[in-house]
Order: sequence, then structure tokens, then C-alpha cells
Amino acid sequence: MSEYIVSARKYRPMTFDTVVGQGSIATTLKNAIQNGKLAHAYLFCGPRGVGKTTCARIFAKTINCQNPREDGEACNECESCQAFNEQRSMNIHELDAASNNSVDDIRALIDQVRIPPQIGRYKVFIIDEVHMLSTSAFNAFLKTLEEPPAHAIFILATTEKHKILPTILSRCQIYDFQRMTVEDTVRHLARVAQQEGYTFEPAALNVIAQKADGGMRDALSIFDQVASYTGGNITYQGTIDNLNVLDYEYYFRLVDLMQEKKVPECLLLLNEVLQRGFDGAPFISGLASHLRDLLVSKDPQTTSLLEVSDDIRQRYQQQAQRCQVQWLYRAIRLCNACDQAYRTSQNKRLQVELTLIECAQATDDEPGAGRRPVRQLKPIFSLLAAAAKEAAPAAQQAPSTQQLATTNAAPSPAPKAAATPSTTSPAASATAPHSWSSAPTSSVPPKLKTLKLGELSTSIRTARGETSAQSAPKDTTLSAPQAQQSTAAENQPVEAKDLYIHWQQFIATMSQSETAIAQRMKIMQPQVDNAASGAVSLTLDNNEVVEMMKQVQPRLVAYLRQQLHNNLLTITFKVAQQTEQTVRVYDKNEQFRHLADINPALEELKRLFQLEIE
Repeated sequence: MSEYIVSARKYRPMTFDTVVGQGSIATTLKNAIQNGKLAHAYLFCGPRGVGKTTCARIFAKTINCQNPREDGEACNECESCQAFNEQRSMNIHELDAASNNSVDDIRALIDQVRIPPQIGRYKVFIIDEVHMLSTSAFNAFLKTLEEPPAHAIFILATTEKHKILPTILSRCQIYDFQRMTVEDTVRHLARVAQQEGYTFEPAALNVIAQKADGGMRDALSIFDQVASYTGGNITYQGTIDNLNVLDYEYYFRLVDLMQEKKVPECLLLLNEVLQRGFDGAPFISGLASHLRDLLVSKDPQTTSLLEVSDDIRQRYQQQAQRCQVQWLYRAIRLCNACDQAYRTSQNKRLQVELTLIECAQATDDEPGAGRRPVRQLKPIFSLLAAAAKEAAPAAQQAPSTQQLATTNAAPSPAPKAAATPSTTSPAASATAPHSWSSAPTSSVPPKLKTLKLGELSTSIRTARGETSAQSAPKDTTLSAPQAQQSTAAENQPVEAKDLYIHWQQFIATMSQSETAIAQRMKIMQPQVDNAASGAVSLTLDNNEVVEMMKQVQPRLVAYLRQQLHNNLLTITFKVAQQTEQTVRVYDKNEQFRHLADINPALEELKRLFQLEIE
């Protein structure tokens, strides 16, 4: 059995042309070698696994090559190149500064600098993790780094450039290495898979590249792990199972459910994800990333920002066409706010569930869409709204049995006292088109039916669209009895719970200039004094708040009248009365007298021991 070598070492680049993702740096170093303009100190900085040490070794090998090629690459045939490939070259010295960070280690290095190379022209000293050197070691290294011998070249490599002393930075040429892109990583992994004889799916390699987060060494390590798990057949499903990555399919399903306003199904999908062992934080972060990808898929110019495979990109484009831009703005902001509050939340699951409910209930035309989202929850099961929506045509088609009985029992109204909408003159309607006391028209919604517990199943079926044949409207013209019922049902009794719901909805429609009064209104408790007449009272702290409320009173009353279907609704303001109680402070003698009245033995105790009250 041959010795196994991991892919990160086996497929390490040996020339500048094979370096992945660092084309500009490789070109700069090659041109410097060809032109003979070599600096005495270089600093390679960047994230882990992006090729800093690899480029340093290739650079050291190339400048010592005895027969360099015209393109600036090493020949790999001379004695110096052979010694380097066989890891026995005496011209390259690597020092791990993490474990050799003292002044004595730097002094030993300086002693080696004085010895000229035996083969080749330069002696290259590669100091990895140079930021781990102590301050004393840095200071001991300064003079040698500034004026080294002509045959010495230093290459410093670090992942934390900000920890290096400015005096060191000023003596080096600095090269910033960037993270590998997903496309570059996928291409390199595909090349490795072909050389190893593995079969693979592009989507699987894309997941590995995203998991590596721009590090090629990490990507090759994950690649070896997945290849061992799948037996050389690297599939998408096998990759996400091995890496415990949440599948794209969950997010596509979740967005479809949100678009259809299916809140219960969204919560069940979240429960399925949590049962698979995933935490809420990566789930909500992944959802925000998914919504971001949908947003950039709306425009063909930004589609290139998607770092996914071609088949997944096509699915993003298809789903993006079904999502409105304003809804995506709002959903992304809600997910981002949830991600920020997740760590400090005591009930983390509830935090995620509330965000899913708000995203599913968000619409494109409500306040806050595309701007700062208005945190407002609507009923998950809109029973009243659904029942009223389906009952409106049925109420116009035929009155119920109870309504017919009431109509037949009631005396017929005088034709002149209560005019129907058909008898209202055009002149009267033109005179006061917005009067709250004007005669109702056929567009006035009927009275909402109050649902009982036994009617819950029927309401759910109605909300899903299972309407009976009797509820289908055939004639929209109101007859005389139906118009009479509509007139009687115009001013509906005001319920406290309905008043609270529409009170909060009105606050959501207020502008940003009214933030102060809106915050106060959120904690106010309006009271229904008379449900039939719509008399509402509000107790306020002081006259200043009363004046602020009077500014929004006309709009508030008009909004509540429309939403609660009561044209008689009024709001009166009261100032809370603050009662002041005078508290008397008793002195010590009075306190003793009071206690002595309760227990006369205290007076005898004072006399026997001749006690004084101080």
C-alpha cells in the first residue's frame, strides 16, 4: 500500500502558472525576476490557505534556477531545482515564528544569514506567522532586515498584518493576497477530481467551495473528506449530508410558502430543520443570504454576483420573478434584525418564528415596505377577514333566516324618513360626498359575523376557498329588504378588541415626523364607553398630551369609523386626576404614646427603669 498524501500537499502548485486565484501577484513576482529587480524583504499577508507560503517557495526556487525559462518560470531540471523539489535545498530556510519567537531565535537566524549559498545565487529565509515574534525579537531583527547581505532575501508571511510593527512594514514590499473566489476553487477541485479519477457533480463542488470560505487548503481538505465519505462519487446529496449543510431546497420551499401566506406551513418547515440538528442562527443567516441572492437575481446585470452552479442559478431566477422587490427588501431587513437579536434572545426559537410570521404576512404596499420595517403581527388565521370576504356576496344574495324573521316582524319604514341609495338625489350626494351621515351605498360592507368555537372548522374551510354553491353571487342588485338590512347594519357596535387592533394599525400608518406621539399611542388604553353609539374615551397624563392627540384626532376618528363600520364613533380625552395625600411625620414621643395606648405595660416599664426617650 502506497503512502497516502493529502490533496493539499499533493497538488500544491510548483510554478507561478499553477497558482490559483493570485494572478496579479504571480505576474508581479515573475516580472521582477525577469528584470532582475529583486527586493531584499517581502511581506506576504492575507487569509489562511490562499498561497502565501506556496508563492514564497516558488519565488525562492525560481530566483535560484540556473536555467530559467523565457516566461520567468523555473526549469525544474537544474541541480538547484532538483534539490528544491526533493526538499533538500540548502538555500531555503523556513522558520516558524509561532514557536521560535524569542531574541535568541532571531540571533541564530542572523548567524545563518552571514553564510553565503553553496549552490545558486540567493539564500531565502521564509518566516511564517511573523506576527508572533515578540517586540524584542522584532527590534533585534530590524538592522539585519534593513541592510542584509547581497545574497540574503527575506520573505515574511502573516495572517494578521495589523500586529506587525510599523518599522518592519516600512522595510518590506507588501503583497496582499485575496481570498479564492468560488469559481476558481470549483475549477481547481474539478481538476483534482479528474486527476484522482473521481466522479462529481458541479453543485457538490460548489458547496465545498462555499464551505471553504476562500481558502484553497480548506477546500482540498473538505474535498478529501467528502471523497472518502462518498467513495469517489462526489454527489450533491452526499456532500450536504457529510458536511451537515442545509440544503437549498429548504429555502426555496420556505420562500414559496411565504409568498402564499402559509404561516403554519412555514413554522412546520422550521420545526423540520431544527429536528435535523440545525441551529436557528445559521438557518436565519442562510435565509437572509437566500433572499439576497433572489434580490440580485431580479436584474440580469447582477446575476453574476451569484456564487452558485448553473442549475441553482436558474432556480433563483425563476423564483425571483415571483417575488416583488419591496417584499424582498422588507424580508431581508427582518431577517437581519433577527440575526442581530438572536444571541441576546432568551427564547431563540420564538425569535425565529416571529420573523418567519412577519415575513409571511408582509405585503408590498404596507408602511415600511422597502424602508425600516414596521414590526406588527397580524392574526395567523384570518378567520374574521376570510369569513367576511366570503359572506359578503352571500349576504347580498339572500338574507339569513334570522334576518328574514326580523324583516317580516319589523314594521315597514316610512319612505321619506329613510331613503334608500336608489332614491338619493345626485345633488344631495354631490353636496356632501364625504359626509359620515350620508346615506349608505351598495359598497358599504355588511356586518361581520361573530365566529364561535363550534364554527372554527367551517371558517377554515371557507378561508381555503371551499365555498358552497349558495355563496356564489348571481345578482349584485340589492332588493328593498336587503337595503334595509344594510342600512341597519351600518353602525356596528364597537368591540374593545377590534378597537385595539385598528388602533395599532393606525399607528403603523403615521409618518416619521409623528414618532413621538406614535410611541405614546402604543401604550394608551382606549376604553369603549358605549358600544352601540361608538363612544370611546381616553385617559391621558396631562394637557400637553391632550394637545398632541388633538392634532391626530380627525384622522384617527375617520380611520376608526371606516375600519369599525360605525359612523357615530367619537373619541373624548380626559386628564388623569392626581390626588395628593398629606403624610404627617410623628416624633418619638408621639410614637411612644401610640404604642403605650396599644400596650399599657410599656408605660409601667418606662417608670420602673426610669427610661428616657431620646
